[in-house]
Amino acid sequence: MNSDARQQTKSENHNVTRAAGVVGAATLLSRIFGYVRDMVFASFFGAGMAADAFIAAFRIPNLLRRREDGLRLAVSALKLLLVSLSVIAIIGVVAAPIIIKTVAPGFSNPPEKMALTVVLTRIMFPYVILIGLVALCMGILNVMGHFAAPAIAPVLLNLAMIGSVFAVSRLSDSETVQVMGLAGGVLVGGVLQLALQLPYLVKHGIRFWKKSGLWHPGMRKVGLLMLPTIFGAAVYQINILVGTLLASLLPQGSVSYLYYADRLVQFPLGIFAQAAATAVLPSLSRQAANGDHAGLGDTFGHAMSLVLFITIPAMVGLIVLRDPIVALLFKRGAFDAQTTRLTSDALLYYALGLWAFSAVRIVVSTFYAMQDTRTPVIAATVSIVANILIGIALMGPMKHCGLALATSLASMVNLFILVVVLRKRLGMVRWRPIFSSCLRTLAASGMMALGVVMTCRILIPPETGLGKLQLLTGISAGVIGGSIIFFAAAWMMKIPEWRKVLGLMNRSLNRS
Repeated sequence: MNSDARQQTKSENHNVTRAAGVVGAATLLSRIFGYVRDMVFASFFGAGMAADAFIAAFRIPNLLRRREDGLRLAVSALKLLLVSLSVIAIIGVVAAPIIIKTVAPGFSNPPEKMALTVVLTRIMFPYVILIGLVALCMGILNVMGHFAAPAIAPVLLNLAMIGSVFAVSRLSDSETVQVMGLAGGVLVGGVLQLALQLPYLVKHGIRFWKKSGLWHPGMRKVGLLMLPTIFGAAVYQINILVGTLLASLLPQGSVSYLYYADRLVQFPLGIFAQAAATAVLPSLSRQAANGDHAGLGDTFGHAMSLVLFITIPAMVGLIVLRDPIVALLFKRGAFDAQTTRLTSDALLYYALGLWAFSAVRIVVSTFYAMQDTRTPVIAATVSIVANILIGIALMGPMKHCGLALATSLASMVNLFILVVVLRKRLGMVRWRPIFSSCLRTLAASGMMALGVVMTCRILIPPETGLGKLQLLTGISAGVIGGSIIFFAAAWMMKIPEWRKVLGLMNRSLNRS
């Protein structure tokens, strides 16, 4: 690689890191409000019938949100998507009983649980239209280099859901009425998310009011790429949905335990992994289009090493601090001690797969940049089958924890297949530095874990009835102390990614 190519690759890597920082910061804000939303939800509904019913109903529309001539193509795509999703929404509302019996067959007993889930599904299914359009708008804006508005949009959904719970609770003490109000808040949140994207699309040249047909010549190619792309990118959500289906056959509350645990895993997954995958795709696509395979390999290696450097210690931290974190965030109101313990157990097994969930997103983005949608679809299909088989095998002895572990193991299977194929397809990737950085990151995370465990034994003794302030103090001390230990170990081991993260933090502080 000549000096100009190296400089170009370095510039792309810098852009990836900077864009990941922007998306990550916006996603952090969204996740904070998301946890406020979940705390409110947990306090009102705990892990009872209404919680299980809402979560199962919400999984269905939420699953479907997972991507100039170019400007005219974008407008046509939005119009065609609007028509298509409207048809899907109508079918979904009409066929809600059949859908729920398929997605959550265990909800048939008691019949009230099935009936409530069907009603909630019918209320929220139009959200498919809204979030589908939001997802396409986000993709268009990301391609145009605008990352902030798409990343911050979920904040509006969280605020709408929080507001709806409190508003309806003032009107009725009925849990059923309150959860229906929450479902209505989902629709309001979808409208607000879409409204946020529109001004930025207009600013970037999208003119909705100009005459444009539903079909554009480039739509066929987009469709051929998009359909498998949606399937491959949504494999994690599909596996979570499979877990919901199987959990509906377990004792009441199992669906809710998995939901709350998954929400905690989504924090580092959304902030770091999804942010990096979103930021790296435009750079990878440019390099693939220019035939710069060496640069593409370097950018992939940069993104992969950076994501693993952040998500491996996050995984270890979640495992070590899972009990006090769940207690701090959720243990109040209807969310009792037993629910806290069972949710913490599920979090352990979800957290074991965090590194794989994160790495898959980077590898999949690389295949999409090379316009290879076939390989991610094959890997995703194998992963889903593995998740079903492992889940069925483990749900008997391990209950809902077996389903969480099955999701993690299935993601590792997905990653293994993708990496094997990528090694054959893209020989320019320098795998040794990635593996070396990963092993050193694991060692640094192990040192961090020892420090966090010792801190928690002093500040958060294993007793019942600990106050929120004591939990917050212990968790904060563990996180801060663990971070210091981890970065000190990374510095001593000369892990290159720590300098990149430090540089990003310094630039953020200088701008503020």
